[in-house]
Amino acid sequence: MTAPGTLPISIRPLPLVHEHAWITESAHRTSEGVIVYVRCADCGTRRVDFRPIGGMPPMPQSQEITGCRGTRRHR
Repeated sequence: MTAPGTLPISIRPLPLVHEHAWITESAHRTSEGVIVYVRCADCGTRRVDFRPIGGMPPMPQSQEITGCRGTRRHR
């Protein structure tokens, strides 16, 4: 049932989102821990993480940089 004089609701598609599968491309030791350059194995998005000394989980140190053309891996 529709009411006269109402506008249709516009539905926008959700952005494509997935959980990244980070793989290490490079890592460098510092006096406080390890700087890790990671890339998503699926979409090519990159990020810089910091792994502190003492076994704490890595912390993102940069924003995610969307994958560039040519870096996407197909399964």
